[in-house]
Amino acid sequence: MLKQIIKNRRSIFPNQFSGKAVSKEEIKTLLEAANWAPTHRKTQPWRFKVFREDSLSVLAEFIEKAYTTTTPEHQFSAFKLKKTLEKVTTSAAVIVICMQRDPKESVPEWEEVAATAMAVQNLWLMTGELGLGGYWSSPGYRTAMHTELKLNTGEECLGFFYLGAYEEEPLAGERDAIEDKTVWF
Repeated sequence: MLKQIIKNRRSIFPNQFSGKAVSKEEIKTLLEAANWAPTHRKTQPWRFKVFREDSLSVLAEFIEKAYTTTTPEHQFSAFKLKKTLEKVTTSAAVIVICMQRDPKESVPEWEEVAATAMAVQNLWLMTGELGLGGYWSSPGYRTAMHTELKLNTGEECLGFFYLGAYEEEPLAGERDAIEDKTVWF
């Protein structure tokens, strides 16, 4: 059963969302699953900022400001900005994925990033279990949103998890054989 849940996990993009609401209780269920990720020395570095309903427009404003101020003029794309903002406005919720660095630095930073990624994997697996869809995106401008996201000292934004109701059957996954990626000693 767990193997099938893992194999069936897919990225579901905002343009695939049905438009149905996702309840606060469902989001709490996702976050509770995330909270049980493995964590070295129990640092529990994952942090989440949830935007839904009216606050989605607030996040869209933060993103527009960050994209506009960090993108060099020769790379600026009004089309890309519009598509980025549509991801926010067509999502039932956007969960900002953050990592709080252990102030004691008792473990290497990469372990805390990995623990946060495992928390997101738990969230993602639960998303599928609840019949919801989502995907994690980490645009470069995310680092320019420190003040707007009210990040604490040592806290870093690692990206956005776009969340929405999804009613179609996900496409079948594809992976190369594990034998091609494994060396036995």
